[in-house]
Amino acid sequence: QGVLVPGLGTFAVVHELINSTEEVYVVQRPVFQLDMDMSCLGELVFPTVMIPGDIVIMPLDYWWLSQTNSLPPDVVRGCVEETILLYSFQLRDGQRPAFAFENIGILSCQDNVLCMQFHCSCIAGLEHRDTWVALLLT
Repeated sequence: QGVLVPGLGTFAVVHELINSTEEVYVVQRPVFQLDMDMSCLGELVFPTVMIPGDIVIMPLDYWWLSQTNSLPPDVVRGCVEETILLYSFQLRDGQRPAFAFENIGILSCQDNVLCMQFHCSCIAGLEHRDTWVALLLT
């Protein structure tokens, strides 16, 4: 399953088949597919990530998020939308702030490349059997 964060992109978990000389691994790993207005990115480049068509993409669940912080869903939606808008304005103005997602990772710019770096704990939480393979791939 994937989650669409409107104005920013989609987080998903993909299964990847890896052939080694000794065995075949099938690992689960997180991916992020950027979906921002290209005018915000300027000269920034970002890795092309394709989420397979068989993965169900769900919209961000503002009601569920509101349960974690006791704010009404419409307030949570407004906070998320304003935060993404601020981030996109900062990118457009040439600023390169890091955008941290708690327990997931950091969206950051390095050498004019905007990329998502997932926390090791996020990857390990998804892939219990072949954690090191998933860490190396991600």
